[in-house]
Amino acid sequence: MKTKSKSHVKTQTQSCELKSRPDQFTTDTDQQQTAAPAVAAPAADHRPKIDLQKRATNRQLSTSQLLALLRAEAPRFFDIAEIVGKWVWIQFQDKQPREITAQLAQFGFHWNNKRQAWQHPCGQFCQHPFSGDPRERYAAHYAADLQPA
Repeated sequence: MKTKSKSHVKTQTQSCELKSRPDQFTTDTDQQQTAAPAVAAPAADHRPKIDLQKRATNRQLSTSQLLALLRAEAPRFFDIAEIVGKWVWIQFQDKQPREITAQLAQFGFHWNNKRQAWQHPCGQFCQHPFSGDPRERYAAHYAADLQPA
């Protein structure tokens, strides 16, 4: 019975020593290639841009100023805007595309996950939020109901 001899593969020995920073990003000089940077570039951000300064200004608008802005620049938002106390709320049945949510954010609205509504404080920032449904505490009506027929 014949036995085959085992072939031995040459292995390269690697140093256990820490390399200096430039050496960490380069390969052996024989290959003459540079390794990719350790930090990958962030993925392209496809979200619509929001002018944060304009957003901050819009958040200070009064209820009547905001409604006038919505009526002039976004009538579809005005039609579904609900006035709750001095705040303005906008609710949708389904999740909206990024373009719509970016527009709402630009107008100064923020998303309230608990109430599932886009809310605009109209310059009225409260320190102690109401735990119940604000519609029960404050008068609530749709902005479109206020305009003359």
